[in-house]
Amino acid sequence: MIHVYDTEFLDDGRSLSLISIGIAAEDGREYHAVLADAPWERVVAHDWLRENVVPLLPGGTDPETGRWSLDAGDPRVRSRSRIAAEVEEFLLSRGEPELWADYGAYDHVALCGLYGAMVDLPRGIPMFTRELRQEAASRGLEVPEMTAGAHDALEDARHVLRVLRAWGVASGEGTRTPPGA
Repeated sequence: MIHVYDTEFLDDGRSLSLISIGIAAEDGREYHAVLADAPWERVVAHDWLRENVVPLLPGGTDPETGRWSLDAGDPRVRSRSRIAAEVEEFLLSRGEPELWADYGAYDHVALCGLYGAMVDLPRGIPMFTRELRQEAASRGLEVPEMTAGAHDALEDARHVLRVLRAWGVASGEGTRTPPGA
């Protein structure tokens, strides 16, 4: 079962801090969560994240202070341990998952970070992610640009799943053409 995922994260050149994760499964299921205990002060201080990711997250700017804050009451906002448990259940509930992402190297590191190190991934979750850009290059295809919603983790995952379906790699019925075929 193909599961396309995307993460938004803070990368400071020394560490990677998860902000959100979105997963779109080949069978139509979806998952989206925002990390309650992300380093929000650092996230908001990061120019690119503040301009491209933060406006898509549950929260808002306080009119009195001008500071952005996370809406902890939003149902997508969850603890790291809860997200880790839910992602494990989501990925493993329909058999062996096949993970896909666009520019997925950092996404895979962020996914692994939910559990600790890569060797701490729950049994059954792959230790690698198939890469949309490599698939495009091997097939001589262009990856269509997103028209809206870029940098929202779930919207990004949905876009990649649509691309994989268009290429015949994924379907809505859980059957597909093997990658590279």
